[in-house]
Amino acid sequence: MKKQGNYTRKAAGQQSGKTGRKPDRKPRIPGTPSEDVRLNRFIASSGICSRREADTYITAGLITVNDQTVTELGSKVKPGDVVKYNGQRIKNEKLVYILLNKPKDFVTTVKDPHATRTVMDLVRNACKERIFPVGRLDRNTTGVLLLTNDGDLTRTLTHPSYNKMKLYHVGLSKALTAQDMKTIKEGLTLDDGFIQADAIEYSHPEDKKLVGIEIHSGRNRIVRRIFEHLGYTVKKLDRVYFAGLTKKGLARGKWRFLTEKEISMLKMGAFR
Repeated sequence: MKKQGNYTRKAAGQQSGKTGRKPDRKPRIPGTPSEDVRLNRFIASSGICSRREADTYITAGLITVNDQTVTELGSKVKPGDVVKYNGQRIKNEKLVYILLNKPKDFVTTVKDPHATRTVMDLVRNACKERIFPVGRLDRNTTGVLLLTNDGDLTRTLTHPSYNKMKLYHVGLSKALTAQDMKTIKEGLTLDDGFIQADAIEYSHPEDKKLVGIEIHSGRNRIVRRIFEHLGYTVKKLDRVYFAGLTKKGLARGKWRFLTEKEISMLKMGAFR
């Protein structure tokens, strides 16, 4: 009876013209939204800026939708709409997150006419989306570097108010004295203001030129400037922790995509 019932249902479907196939869908044009979405979110998802910056572009009259200037915040775009910034088509890309263990002698820029090598050379074939480094590590600093096309996340992680831990391993030109270590713990005043390490200790029991330092400040070259202020030359600087990410298991110069768990952690700010 079951076979007969199945046969009957199958035959009925054939007689009614039902084949069980889903109807063909119209292909989506690359760079167009797949559903109604707020304009600022669509712009930010292209990686060119954050949503807040997108609002600025909108109110400034720099955004057009189907060749019509849109200045109203909260506007939405539909599938098939063509969005442009300064006359250039904006492509809606999937968000990509890549962790790189940066080596020495690579600059942290997308383009630099004076640099022979940039970090973009190391991730050139990682994805088709256009990604950008989050913040900067100077040429001789190694370690954890995040690259993404997520404009909102980039703005969060590089904003002056961002107050999350960064951990560095430092190699100095001479042994760090106990007094200077105490000074760094208690704080000192640099040209751009007071700075204090959250924690600092020797990273090797017999070599006091090797130090680990934990700091929350994102000020430019802050770790190097702390030690230079006290008369030390930084020979090696390696960022081993940033935005909850480490370079564990990742060889120097290599990269990997973040896991879904790591992406969720970043977006929620669920790290020290």
